[in-house]
Amino acid sequence: MKRNPLPRLTVFAITLGVLAASSHVAAQQRGSVTKVGTTAASFLGIGVGSRAIGMGGAFVSIADDATALYWNPAGLANLQKNEVVLVHTEWLADINFDFAGIVIPLGDAGTLGGMVTVLSTADLPERTIDMPEGTGNFFSVGDLAIGLSYARKLTDRFTIGGSVKYINQRISQMSAHGIAVDLGTLFDTGLYGLRIGAALTNFGTDMRLAGKDALVLVDIDPIHTGNNERVEARLDTDSWPLPLYFQAGVAKDVISRENNRITVAIEFVHPTDNTESLNLGFEYQLWKTVSLRGGYSNLLLDDSEEGLTFGGGVATRFLGNVKLKLDYAYADFGRLDNTQRFTLALEF
Repeated sequence: MKRNPLPRLTVFAITLGVLAASSHVAAQQRGSVTKVGTTAASFLGIGVGSRAIGMGGAFVSIADDATALYWNPAGLANLQKNEVVLVHTEWLADINFDFAGIVIPLGDAGTLGGMVTVLSTADLPERTIDMPEGTGNFFSVGDLAIGLSYARKLTDRFTIGGSVKYINQRISQMSAHGIAVDLGTLFDTGLYGLRIGAALTNFGTDMRLAGKDALVLVDIDPIHTGNNERVEARLDTDSWPLPLYFQAGVAKDVISRENNRITVAIEFVHPTDNTESLNLGFEYQLWKTVSLRGGYSNLLLDDSEEGLTFGGGVATRFLGNVKLKLDYAYADFGRLDNTQRFTLALEF
């Protein structure tokens, strides 16, 4: 007897409402102000994985590989095999962005995952007002996020998942630390292959830079002479919130045959540091071996430089049961040129 999917759909709708309400409470009323550049750890908003980016970032309702660690941890519960993923991104302004993740299914106990995200640059020359050509010294800039994820199936169609992340940002001798959590749900409606997903990411503590570079020497009484003119003091820096995102989307296999499949997806994105937007994407898979993808990121976003994306990938098996996946994605950034992503994944 065929089960009625409506009770499960009701459960998912309630969960989706809770996530949306949490996002609304956490977001401040913006009016006409976008709040761009008013959050810490903005690197957390850089998408992970060539497959997802090739589809315009419309991946929260798909999330069926190891990059679900970033997009929607609930998708991890549907993975049947261990998977390791490595992502390298040639980001803007000669910045490197790298991601590594591992997923380990535990059977009826759920699915466990771990991830590391690193944003880095080459050493930069130190410049001052008095020495604009450089002091001869160099400094480094870097961001780091380390996360642990867990997902579980509540029914054969409904999964939930979450992640806990430690976040660190540093520049020269200053650093900031924070903790964040991600929550996600994924639901296969059973209605014409329609899938619905939602995720609330980067809900956590504020971050504040502190360190040796905040140490300054001041004259606390400049009117009078003879006092100590080099009193040590520290600059009081402000705290900044993390970039909170609420994403909800739907995906559907419009064609699903043994040798070829076409998947389309649309996703709504509500960030706390920008205006709302839509991501659109599609994927064509031939013989479960070759894939072609295209999409559009941040549709309807105010003053967006992002837009068209495309990419592709190949998959092959070797050593019996090991599956190797290689993927590439190109994303247009308008006046900022473009970014390219390369992804290597092993499924075993």
